[in-house]
Amino acid sequence: MKWGSILGTSFLVLCMAMYQLSKLNQNQKKERAVLIIFSVLGWLVANLLIFFPDAPGPTELIDVLYKPLGKLLE
Repeated sequence: MKWGSILGTSFLVLCMAMYQLSKLNQNQKKERAVLIIFSVLGWLVANLLIFFPDAPGPTELIDVLYKPLGKLLE
């Protein structure tokens, strides 16, 4: 079942990227590169969340980083 979700996610990301790439001019190379990089990163995060749905979020990372600082300032 997870492979079906990955294929569906891949199809959606590919469709979105192709649609956005068609809207950009051919001479906008940096914008195209950024779009492709962000699309791949988004696809990677989506697939990681499919396999590890209980992965900690960014707020938990902030708590881990700043909790010792908060105790130090008290």
